[in-house]
Amino acid sequence: MNPCPGGFTLLYADSALLVLDKPAGLLCVPGRGADKQDSLSARAQAVYADALIVHRLDMATSGLVLMARGIDNQRRLSAAFAARQVHKCYLALVAGEMGTAAGAPSQAWSTIDLPIAPDWPNRPRQKVDHTCGKPSVTRWRLAPAAAFSHLTAQQATGVELEPVTGRTHQLRLHLAAIGHPILGDALYAPPAIAEAAARLMLHAVRLCFSHPVTGEDLQFDSSPTF
Repeated sequence: MNPCPGGFTLLYADSALLVLDKPAGLLCVPGRGADKQDSLSARAQAVYADALIVHRLDMATSGLVLMARGIDNQRRLSAAFAARQVHKCYLALVAGEMGTAAGAPSQAWSTIDLPIAPDWPNRPRQKVDHTCGKPSVTRWRLAPAAAFSHLTAQQATGVELEPVTGRTHQLRLHLAAIGHPILGDALYAPPAIAEAAARLMLHAVRLCFSHPVTGEDLQFDSSPTF
C-alpha cells in the first residue's frame, strides 16, 4: 500500500483509474453539511483532479474502492458495474454460528435472496420488503479460519460475501435478516451486537474487473485491519 499526501491509501494508479483502500469512518463522497465534506473522493481529487467516483462503500465499511479518471472511463467502468462484470468480495464477522447446509462442503456457497426497499420513516435504514422491494441477492460462505484466527474469543463467525446485486446496505441488512448481524453494526444489529466491536466488521477485500482501455483482467486485494 502507498499512503498519499492527500490522506488516502493508493494501491494502483494509471491514466484510466485509481484503486484506493478506504478506512472505516470515512465517507466515499461528500455529504450534506459542512461537517461532511471530508471524503475519499475529495481527498483523491485533491491529488488527481480528474478522479471520479464509480461505486461506493458505506461510511462504516472499509476496503477497496475503484475510481475512474475522466468521464469516458467513468462511463465504461459504471457500465461494467451495471452489467455485473465487476467481481466484489467482502469479509465480515457476524454474530452467532453460521453453518453450511447439511452435507455441503464447508466452502460451499449459500444464497440470501431477499428484496430490499428504503425504510422511509427510518432513513437511512433499508428493509426487506416482499411487495415493493427490488430483487437483492447475496452469496456467502464460511471464511478461511486464518482470516479471523486472532478473534477466537468472539462468539461469531467469519464469512466471505459476494453481492450479486448492489443495493444500499445490502450485506448488512441481508445478514441481519437471517439472524446473523455484523458485529459493530449500529443500524441493523441489536445493541449488544452493535457494541461488541468498536467498528463495523465489514471489509471489501477483493475487486476483479477488466481495464476500461486495455481490456486486461485486473485483481486487487486488501486485508482487513480488524
